[in-house]
Amino acid sequence: MNLTTCTPTPQAASSALAQENAWLREQVKRLQHQLDWFKKQLFGPKSERQVFDLAEQGELFQAADASTAQASQAPQEEEKRSVRSYQRGTAKKQRDEDCLNATGLRFTADVPVQVVQNLPPELTGPNADQYEIIGTKTTYRLAQQAASYLVIQHERPVFRLKGVDNKPVTTAAAFNVLDNSLADVSLLAGLLVDKFQFHLPLYRQHQRIQQAGITVSRSTLTNLVKRSIDLLRPIVDAQTDSILRSRVLAMDETPIKAGHQKRPGAQKGKMKSGWFWPMYGDADEVVFTYSNSRGKLHIEQVLKSQFSGTLISDGYAAYARYVAAQKNITHAQCWVHSRRYFIEAQKEHPEKATEALQQIAKLYQNEATIKKLGLSGQKKHQYRQDHTQPLVSHFFQWCQGQLENCGLLPSDPLSKALNYVLKREASLSVFLEDPDVQPDTNHLERTLRPIPLGRKNWLFCWTELGAEHLGIIQSLISTCKLHDLNPYTYLVDVLQRISQHPASKVNELTPRLWKERFADNPLRALIDPRHPQRQSSL
Repeated sequence: MNLTTCTPTPQAASSALAQENAWLREQVKRLQHQLDWFKKQLFGPKSERQVFDLAEQGELFQAADASTAQASQAPQEEEKRSVRSYQRGTAKKQRDEDCLNATGLRFTADVPVQVVQNLPPELTGPNADQYEIIGTKTTYRLAQQAASYLVIQHERPVFRLKGVDNKPVTTAAAFNVLDNSLADVSLLAGLLVDKFQFHLPLYRQHQRIQQAGITVSRSTLTNLVKRSIDLLRPIVDAQTDSILRSRVLAMDETPIKAGHQKRPGAQKGKMKSGWFWPMYGDADEVVFTYSNSRGKLHIEQVLKSQFSGTLISDGYAAYARYVAAQKNITHAQCWVHSRRYFIEAQKEHPEKATEALQQIAKLYQNEATIKKLGLSGQKKHQYRQDHTQPLVSHFFQWCQGQLENCGLLPSDPLSKALNYVLKREASLSVFLEDPDVQPDTNHLERTLRPIPLGRKNWLFCWTELGAEHLGIIQSLISTCKLHDLNPYTYLVDVLQRISQHPASKVNELTPRLWKERFADNPLRALIDPRHPQRQSSL
């Protein structure tokens, strides 16, 4: 028997090598794309603003050419103008009318001012009576005191009616937010604001208290924060109900490490992953709900079938699955998230991706015009129909044409961007029919920024209950900032008021309604010079 070995023909071997080479090139391209993404996360700019987003930028050019174009223009501009060094800074600066002097310092009436008399030797010496003061020149300087703490000593007289058998009576203790607690309301509000607005962890606040000469355990501070936030929980529940009554609601999710892994074989000390789900209502209120899951179940639990209207979100599939099961909810999606896919495709397809970004930029130019003109309601809807509707229709037609004619692989970044927007064409067009719907979730993403900022300082929540507490207090602080309220002033008032306020009217203590009812005359801390007891003793 003759055995023969089959050897591939040169043509077959060449074809196999070509296929292998094409596959390797595709893998290199994919890995290079991933590497570029990681580099951008670590070292790249966070701003997504593009040079060619500017209205006056007419021609399209590659992203790599943007910096080159700027660099080439800069020397020409420098050659056209000649600025002599000794002329720099000689022009008088334009100051606002409320500036107190040439230093540009401005401050409100709430800022304490300490007056310092600067007397020359002539007015304090033996010949002072020979001079007269004919005027005063006032200047202002901004000063800073180290974080200070003080101890309030409450003295309560013990007295009795004169006589033999009369029992002594002790004066009732002054009201305190937490019974049998060492903390004044000013300390409670200060701890909350420092940690959750300015992201100063409790251990650093503890060090600052110790440096001031006061001995108190860190666990005591943790307990004070926990008890204070528990008092505020009903207010956030009322604010949640208000948000769920909104006609337009934006929702998102952001990760957080909270609690320890308890499953068998888990690494010791490893934290569990959790998520905050912020919701933004149409009355400029926000609430942060916490869940240890990123699934659709939490959306169902939070919305509780109470919400009916338009839900704005990013492209996360859980929102679309939830809305598909509801009859009274319309799903609108975010143009900014869609835009990011084209930004990722710029390196490999600079011309096509730039053209897509230019078209989206025109959409946002129309939104800027609407804001500038102050349009709302039917006028806003009509402007979008006349100016934005044609742009959106042309954009989706362009995307469909690119997908059909360019022969892109499914793994190509531009192909992913085109498929992403075409799959969501209906939800991306909702804002054209409803003037109250925004084209993106930027307003919500700006509000949830304290969470990732906090993660860089306090890193994680020790327990899941701690994550819930973080969501409660951050809901109030973020809403205060949306309504131009000082969170410290609000918390000092509400922590004192909540125990005396009717439970049926707890919604009046949400920041939005509190601003209308109590902001003009809030309850003050005893150490505040504006406290009635302090003013009566002056």
